[in-house]
Amino acid sequence: MAGSLIVKNIETYYGPIMAIRGVSLEVRAGQIVTLLGANGAGKTTVLKTISGAMEPQKGSVDLDGEPIVNLDPDVIARRGIAHVPEGREVFPFLSVEENLLMGAYSRKDKGVRNDLHAVYDYFPVLLEKRAQAAGFLSGGQQQMLAIGRALMLAPRIMLLDEPSLGLSPKYVAEIASIITRLNQERGITVLLVEQNVKVALDISEYGYVMENGRIVMEDTTERLKQATDIQEFYLGMKDEGVRGGRRWKQRKTWR
Repeated sequence: MAGSLIVKNIETYYGPIMAIRGVSLEVRAGQIVTLLGANGAGKTTVLKTISGAMEPQKGSVDLDGEPIVNLDPDVIARRGIAHVPEGREVFPFLSVEENLLMGAYSRKDKGVRNDLHAVYDYFPVLLEKRAQAAGFLSGGQQQMLAIGRALMLAPRIMLLDEPSLGLSPKYVAEIASIITRLNQERGITVLLVEQNVKVALDISEYGYVMENGRIVMEDTTERLKQATDIQEFYLGMKDEGVRGGRRWKQRKTWR
């Protein structure tokens, strides 16, 4: 069920500006992998390139050994990759349940209702508000709706872009727990972009760090937690002035 991703040497541009520069990464089936980096590092562009929202000028993206680069986003979604973008992007004037069913628009099987009930099991608040317009949900509830809508695709892989952005600590903890449960209970592979580095490292197995469009570090998350650079730049264990004045050393830590 779970899918695997191999990204090799992708280069993607915004007009004349190169946003990602030869990025390679691997997400093994059944893993939660996190992609870390400051704003503007290129993390969102990587997810958009994988999901087909942007086309790379160079490189390849393989899903379970099959190339998917340059396919249309709807084709990639039908192959099992669900992209939950930053900012949630729910349909504000549709009800919660209508939003969820939109996630299953491409499905022809008879399991849609079962998956709808599963979403309500994971997110009981969505069941309570299933007839309410999505635009009236809180930010945390909208994020739950966005993840639930992606789940309705019956994906093998979820690409999650900043799922905790702007949420209260209560919702951050709840979203993190749900991501872990989806991985463990439904076997969904996850590639996670997350500014809350502590949460990302706690729920992931492996991590990559980006700066200026490149991967500059990778390792197991347990090792990343111990890395001086991670502690200084992302876990707040160094004076802000020092953090702001340094740049990443161009090095990688291999498996």
